[in-house]
Formats: sequence, structure tokens, C-alpha cells
Amino acid sequence: MNYFVTGGTGFIGRHLIAKLLARGGNVYALVRSESAEHRLLAQFPEHTKQLIPVHGDIILPQLGLTERDQQNLCGKIDHFFHLAAIYDLNADEEVQQLANVHGTRHALQCAEALEAGCFHHISSIAVAGMYQGWFREDMFDQAEHLTHPYLKSKHESEQLVRENTKVPWRIYRPGMVIGHSKTGQTDKADGPYYFFKTLQKLRRTIPPWVPTIGIEGGYLNIVPVDFVTDALDHIAHQPDLNQQCFHLTDPNPFTAGEMLNIFADAGHAPRMAMRLDTRLFSFLPKQVKSGVMRMPPVKRLLGAIIRDLGIPQSALEFVNYPTRFDCENTLKALKSSGISCPRLNTYAPAIWDYWERNLDPELALDKTLAGILRGKTVVITGATSGIGEATTRLLAGSGAQLVLIARTLEELQRVQAEVENAGGKASIFSCDLSDLDAIDLMVERLLELHPHIDLLLNNAGRSIRRSIEHSFDRFHDYQRTMQLNYFGCVKLTMGLLPGMLANGGGHIINMSSIGVLTNAPRFSAYVASKSAMEAFTRCAAAEFSDRNIQFTTINMPLVATPMIAPTEIYQQMPTLTPEEAAEMVAKAIIDKPKRVATRLGIFGALIHAIFPKLGEIIMNTGFRMFPDSPKAAKEVASDKKEKPSQEMIAFAALLRGIHM
Repeated sequence: MNYFVTGGTGFIGRHLIAKLLARGGNVYALVRSESAEHRLLAQFPEHTKQLIPVHGDIILPQLGLTERDQQNLCGKIDHFFHLAAIYDLNADEEVQQLANVHGTRHALQCAEALEAGCFHHISSIAVAGMYQGWFREDMFDQAEHLTHPYLKSKHESEQLVRENTKVPWRIYRPGMVIGHSKTGQTDKADGPYYFFKTLQKLRRTIPPWVPTIGIEGGYLNIVPVDFVTDALDHIAHQPDLNQQCFHLTDPNPFTAGEMLNIFADAGHAPRMAMRLDTRLFSFLPKQVKSGVMRMPPVKRLLGAIIRDLGIPQSALEFVNYPTRFDCENTLKALKSSGISCPRLNTYAPAIWDYWERNLDPELALDKTLAGILRGKTVVITGATSGIGEATTRLLAGSGAQLVLIARTLEELQRVQAEVENAGGKASIFSCDLSDLDAIDLMVERLLELHPHIDLLLNNAGRSIRRSIEHSFDRFHDYQRTMQLNYFGCVKLTMGLLPGMLANGGGHIINMSSIGVLTNAPRFSAYVASKSAMEAFTRCAAAEFSDRNIQFTTINMPLVATPMIAPTEIYQQMPTLTPEEAAEMVAKAIIDKPKRVATRLGIFGALIHAIFPKLGEIIMNTGFRMFPDSPKAAKEVASDKKEKPSQEMIAFAALLRGIHM
């Protein structure tokens, strides 16, 4: 048996060719170039005698076949499979018309010239447009709202096949085709893949057991490529089925919300426990909705969200897809074949795994510190100890010019020597950042040497662990903490911002605390100062959002630094190392998110926002369980080490990294 295939180098085409070659017949595959021919043959090295490339192009009449090829193939083609088309919602309308409509016309001309036995047209459920309700396999003219160029082109191309009277035909309408149900392999990430990045970001931000709110949407008919080609191959070889249409669809599809939850499970992301059906808003007049969507602030906000999540506007338009598809002809033709559409939840893990390993857009980005920072100038405060020193070491080999700020000159010289020994470049500035006048002088000297600052890491800070009850006569604790953590940070930021604006952009990273998210007791002075810094950061980000000045807040959990050394009980509690903390800083530098925080920290913020009394009780339990240090409580000093109880250790492990 002989086959002619257009689109054989495409995703569905390659799988179909494999099925046809397995039947032992000859496959004549249309290719546009020598390179396409080589790629095709390389995929089937054991079938070079069966697989015969034929040069041509779907945009040319009769596919551009030479007279010699037409003469050699005339009367020999039993089945003509037309798969070549544009399957891209975002493609230009002219391109879609040329490939999908004119390409089908030329394929029909070729099939007629070759006297093919049957013309198999791979169409799409898109021919239904935005039909409200069930669209049967015998329906075509009933399609509605074919306003999108892709829907229009698929409908017009199928119409050409239906109007053809020269060659017997069969039409196949696959659903939204995704990867192989066993391997997950696919060529491109569109359709449901557009939402994977959002799920991945949720996984990185929120613990997977935390329920979220999402959407319900319409039914999205998703099918794996192996089901489509298995069904296509089987139905094409069954007798007495000409002039019929077959929906290669899932008989029981999932809604958009159910689909997202299935892939959330596959990617270990939080599930949407509550799903809002956006169709509830259909009562709004179209004029009102379109007017709101055209408002500049709304357009800008949606554009920012779409860019951040990587979801094209066209994909959002189909979330409420109103059409359902029966597949009675297909089920009847596949009866006793053993071929059926697998349930999405059974193969979603394979789909997710392949995407994350091979198609995640982040894989194509230079996500190294060197790729981000090479040739740039980075200012780090508090660079001689703890997180600042660990971050400095981490950035030493990035190719950046480091500008290190701390109080002690000798310590700065020590860290500078380490950076230079590692092949990096560092300049140092000794400054007490709680002295606002000293900051002015230091900034003036700094900008003389480094007028182009790209990144500022406000890391220097002071922490005080003391309950309010033991601070009634220590108001100065609040003053000095605010002086360094807030006023000093703001003063330095405002000193460097004018240069960043003049240079066209910059990135400011402010080191905050998980205590701001969880309202940690005993740290009222520290948390208040960091909260003030976060409030300033949010306001500044809103002002400079359109001027390429980016702000990131890091809500750092408890880190084993000299800052917490006076609290002996912390020595036996779970903490991050400075090096682990530096990795969080690196994430902020590379990804430039609005916030970097542990999932527990984000969950704590959610608890305080949604169930504030519960959050208060949890924090109070920790407050009563963990004592003040003897010094903070003004008790007599003792040589006896503080030892946490098993209960305290368990509680600290549960709330890992939260200050107590």
C-alpha cells in the first residue's frame, strides 16, 4: 500500500509516518528542502527504502510537484494524508490563510492529479468556532463566531474538502493535541502548556498543601498525540467510511479548572480548592467589558500579568471555551480496536516532566550569576560578615565590580583580598550606615569612582530579640534599630537612585525578614524597622515601575550569623547557613522577582491575612514556649547553657526559620 503525506516533518506527521511504515507500505513524504529531507530520513534510518521524500511546497499549485513526480505517482497512491498546516493561534492571518486554506486547495489538486484513493484531511475542532453547546461530527455549517483568524482558516479549509467531488475524503478533527501519553514528548509548548509556568511559580512560592483560588472555565478537549495517530491510522484503513467526519477527542473532557488541578498534581503545585466560574460575568454587556479592557491602566496591568506568566492573550480567550464535542463515529470506528483516549490524569505526570526537562523557557535563558552580572557594578552593604560576606564570596567570580560597604576597614580589606584572590574585583568603603551624614559623604566618594551602579543590596542591619515587656525602659532599642535598618537603608537608596535613573535602570534588593510575614514576637523593634523598609520599597516600586528600576524584597528566615549569636538557644534550632542565604540572594539577582521568601513565610502571611486570630495564637504559643534570654530579661548571668526542650525543638522544626 502506498501513502502520500504532507506535514510529515511535523509533530503529528512524524508519529503517523511511523504507524504507516509499520504497516509495510511505501510513504511518499512532501519536503520543502534538502535539510528537511535529511531530518526526516534521520528519524527513520531503518526505513530509507520505504520512506521516499518528494520535494514541493503547500503554497504552490499541486504542491509544486514536478511532472516527473506526478507521472511516477499517478494511480499509485492509496491514501493521501494532508496534515501540513499552521497550528498557531498567534500566527499572522495572511500566513494562516496561505498555509491552511490555499495549502488545502493545493493538496486537493495534487490528490486529484495523482488519482489518490482517498483524501484524509486532518482538520481541527476549531472548525466549530465558538459554538454554544454540543457540536456533532455531522455538523459543519452550524459553526459560530469564527472571528479568530485561526478558527476561520480551519473552517474554510475543511469546506474546500467537503465541496470536493473528485476524490473520496475523510475528515478528522483532533482536540487540543499535546505530548505523547507515555513519554510526554512534544515539539512545542502551547495550549495547556501556557499555564505550566504559572503552576511552577505557585509551587516555588506556596507549599503544595496550601489550597488556592482559581478558575473553572469551559471544557478543554485535550488529547495525546499517540491517541490521535493511533485512531487516525486505524480509521483510515477501515472500509466504507468515506465522506464522514471523525472527532478525535476525549469523550469525557475536563474543565479548564479541573485540567489545571491535574497538572498542579503532576507538578507538585498547590491545587485550586475553590474555582470561580468566570462565565458568571457573562451578564455584563459586551460594550462595558470591551470598554473596561481598553482602559490604559487595565491594558497595562493585563499586559504585565501576561508577560510575567507567559500566557498569551489568545490562550486566555479560550479558557471559557463553550463547545463540547461528541465522537460517536470515532467510537464506532474504533470499537474492538483497543484504541481509546486515555484519561488526562493518568499521563499528566509524563507531560509535565517532559516540559520541565526540555521546554521550560527558563532553560534557554542564561541563569548564571556571570551571565547576569558580568561587567556590572554591585554595591553590597554589611559585606564583612554573615549573609553579606557569603554573598560577596558567591559573586566574586561573576565578573562584576563589587563595591563593599561595612564599618570596619580591616575587615573590609580582608574580604577584598579574598575577592581578588578568587579572581574578582572589589573596592571598599568604610561607613557607619546608621550615621546619615556619613552616608552622604560615602555616596559622593563612591559615585566618583563608580558612576554607573547597576545593583544595590541593602543587607546591613541590626536585630534585637527582646519582648516588649522587657523593653519599657529601652526605647533607644527601637530608635537605633530604625536608624540603621530603615533610615540608613533609605538614605543610601536615595543617594544611588538618581544615578540609576540617569543610567536607564537598576535593581535594588532589600534584605527583610520572615518576621514581617509572620509577625514574630520578641522582634517588635526589628520587624517594625523591616516593615517600614518594605513599605518604602512598595511605594518606590510603584513610582519607578515604568523607568526600569526594579525592587526585590527578601524575607530571609533565621540564619546562623553573628547577629543571632547572643541568643544561645538558636544554636540548637534549625537555621539556614549564610551560604544558603546567599543562594536566596542569587535567586533575587537572577530572577528579579518582587519578593523572595520561603513557602512557610508566604503561608504565614496568608494565615495572618485570612485567619488573623489563628496566626496570633500560633505566634503566642511560640512566644510562651521560648523564653527571653537571661540578658534580655535582666536576669542574673549564668554559665549554664540554654537547652531547648523536645517540645521546643518540634515546634521550631514545624515553623522552620521563623524567629521565636
